[in-house]
This record gives sequence, C-alpha cells and structure tokens, in this order.
Amino acid sequence: MWARRGTRPRAPRDRRYAWAYLFGAVCPERAIGAGLVLPYADAAATGLHLAEISHHVASGAHGVVVLDRAGWHAASDLAVPDNLTLLPLPSHSPELNPVENVWEYLRQNQLSLRVWPDYDAIVETCCRAWNALVAMPDRLASITRREWAKAVTI
Repeated sequence: MWARRGTRPRAPRDRRYAWAYLFGAVCPERAIGAGLVLPYADAAATGLHLAEISHHVASGAHGVVVLDRAGWHAASDLAVPDNLTLLPLPSHSPELNPVENVWEYLRQNQLSLRVWPDYDAIVETCCRAWNALVAMPDRLASITRREWAKAVTI
C-alpha cells in the first residue's frame, strides 16, 4: 500500500475470521484453469481438486500437476487420477510454482484489503475472482507460463 511518508494509511480491519481455501490449477498452454473453493486444506480437499483437474485434462492427454510440499499434497491416502502425475517441487521454492503468480495477481486485484460480512461472501468473492481470471485466457497464460516447464519429461 502506498502512503505519504509520515502518515498511517487506513485499511479495513475485522477481528473476526473464517477461512476459505482457493485451490487452483492452470494449464498455460491451453489457457484454462480448474479451481475449487473449500472450507479445509487437507488430503480430502486435495483429492477433490485433483478430480476437478482431471476433468479438465484434454481427452487422451496426461496432465502434470506442479505442487509444493504441503503435507496434504503428499498424503499416503491421496487419490491421484490416472490421467495426472504429481510433480513436487523442491522445498522452499515458490518461485518455481507457476500458480504462485495466480495467487499474487488475485490478492493484488481482487482479494486484498476487504472485509466480508460472512463466510458465504468470502466464498462468493473467491469464486468471482477465480472466474474473472479464468475468463481472461491471455492473462492467465502470461502469468503462469514458464520456459523450464516445457522441458519437463516424466
């Protein structure tokens, strides 16, 4: 946030809290995304997200899902669809994960400095933000494309 030196900028603040987790995946080459807003971030939620990603993989194709090393991404009971392969990144390397740019874009343009009246409003705002980004395929591709990803073979 920008402010004049010596001033304290005002921003909305609310001491209540509720969590909604936006799970998102993007295919930069096809400029499409698959996302879910869920109340928890755990192996079950990740399984739901992988199933959603699986539905967006082109028929006859195989998807590679680049992800960080969050505990729920590597749970032993995680159900990975047959048309997906998980590619965990090295620890502490968010700059390698293309979807990190998506979260930065959404925070900068739609999801920061806001106070919502209730949980449903949070979910609705997350859904609108995700859908607005996915509706801009050129922007979606430009912020998620990585040259190194084209050279990955499994």
